[in-house]
Amino acid sequence: MAARTKARKRAVDVLYEADLRRSDPLAVLRDRVADGTPPVPDHSVRLVEGVVEQQARIDELIEAHASGWSLDRLPDVDRAILRMAVYELLWVDDVPDAVVIDEAVELAKTLSTDDSPSYVNGVLGGIVRAEIPT
Repeated sequence: MAARTKARKRAVDVLYEADLRRSDPLAVLRDRVADGTPPVPDHSVRLVEGVVEQQARIDELIEAHASGWSLDRLPDVDRAILRMAVYELLWVDDVPDAVVIDEAVELAKTLSTDDSPSYVNGVLGGIVRAEIPT
């Protein structure tokens, strides 16, 4: 598994855990970094910190493109995947959009329901078309 792929998975783990516990993602991140097992890559830290910094805008975009689903109705893991991917799409310039979407879809295939990969793909595709100039 590539280093960035592992970093994305770890970021989703932290965001998911914080969401389930209704905890501050930065506090969960600090605990995971301190624990070090497994290690938390720098890119994971960047993603989690970025999601926290931009969460209001990220959640607004997900809601706008979630096709009749409120953010609260989404499966917890899908919400974590989407938050991480939207941050990476809009605020991380060194990763191609297609890679971000593909990685998010793969995480959904691994971690979520059978319907989640296509749903994640659709939401992220809508956000890219609406928010990223071509």
